[in-house]
Amino acid sequence: MIRTLLHPAAAAALLAAFAAPLAAQPTLPTAGNGTVVLRAARLIDGTGAAVVQNGVVVVTDDRIVAAGAAGSVQVPAGARVIDLGDATLLPGFIDTHTHIVGRALGDPGSDEAAVRDYPGFGPILATANARATLMAGFTTIRNLGSPNFDDVALRQAIDQGYVPGPRIQAAGNSIGTTGGHCDENGFRPGLFDGDYREGIADGPDQIRAAVRYQSKYGADVIKTCATGGVLSEGDAVGVLQYSAEEMNALVEEARVLERRVAAHAHGAEGIKVAVRAGVASIEHGSFLDEEGARLMAARGTFLVPTLMAGRAVEQAAESGRLTGLRGEKARQAAAAMRNATRIARRAGVRIALGTDAGVGAHGANAQEFGLMVEWGGMTPMEAIVAGTSNAAKLMGWENRIGALRAGLLADVVAVPGDPTRDIHALERPVLVMKNGVIYSQPAP
Repeated sequence: MIRTLLHPAAAAALLAAFAAPLAAQPTLPTAGNGTVVLRAARLIDGTGAAVVQNGVVVVTDDRIVAAGAAGSVQVPAGARVIDLGDATLLPGFIDTHTHIVGRALGDPGSDEAAVRDYPGFGPILATANARATLMAGFTTIRNLGSPNFDDVALRQAIDQGYVPGPRIQAAGNSIGTTGGHCDENGFRPGLFDGDYREGIADGPDQIRAAVRYQSKYGADVIKTCATGGVLSEGDAVGVLQYSAEEMNALVEEARVLERRVAAHAHGAEGIKVAVRAGVASIEHGSFLDEEGARLMAARGTFLVPTLMAGRAVEQAAESGRLTGLRGEKARQAAAAMRNATRIARRAGVRIALGTDAGVGAHGANAQEFGLMVEWGGMTPMEAIVAGTSNAAKLMGWENRIGALRAGLLADVVAVPGDPTRDIHALERPVLVMKNGVIYSQPAP
């Protein structure tokens, strides 16, 4: 037996001194330090304004202090200057619909992840997913559904500098009906019998409790399932799942708690019920009709088309990865999505970029810009606005992010060439800056 000759308090202090270096410490900067000047052949400010030639962005610490044409922006003496040559400066991209935690649809074992993966496996994968998303130029995401508040935990780890990743608005658990698209369905009774704490809620009282519970434990935004979905079992893709009374209760409770609501909705009737209740956005909107689009435009409701998800499930059905009812729903939804975005655009509905990453691969998010042009009939500039200032407005963060404007957070991306001529240039960022911290830049 070894006996210490130290006073107990001294011994405790000595142990703490040895243990301190072993404790986990944040290692990443969370904000820039000093002044950096970014130069490039072009600048797109994210508002829809014309491309600026010979663009300059001046950043001090974590803020943009000036942005515009070289002749109109004063470069501070002694500032670090990064000249990116034939590139375009843009605001950091924003993805308003992700599922950052866990496996993507195409990952090996994703079908059995709910019963085979350890509970900590999804959150660990989330750190890799977050890094891939940031390096793709997406400095902000809205994560619409995660078990166990894992997205809230990831938000904390990123904000405190433990892991690199985008700024996150988190939803916690999605809220939906028993056996609906927001429930873990298709399993034997007793295996996934959740309650309002996991987002499974029926009737106005349970729904209000669910909204309160998600908000209590850190949800920034409330996600609900107004209709069936593609990947759930046993429900038609567009079938209404919450009544008008239930949806009204959900949105009303969220509004009291100062939360916006994102509504997964494929079917035309479910879209209208959700819009009339006052949701901020319709996610997917596959079977949107002219009446629904006019209603959305009148109410200021955003459409988040998630065209990448439509493409991913369509490819999964064609390859035999999705079969039976899920394969059939995938084909129907993907075909309808191509038309819905065009209907929304003609009606003047505001559109924000969202990928549903997690159905598709993380880090490929910028492919959504191209699909908005190719499938949705949008111009390249309209697609860029959808992924910058429009997305910021949907999130209620337009005074923080979404544009290259003095006073906003220093989220800047540079891509080669001119993305208004080649939208796919947005898939190849050469510089990524978030909060004034440069995460990726060309080699000197």
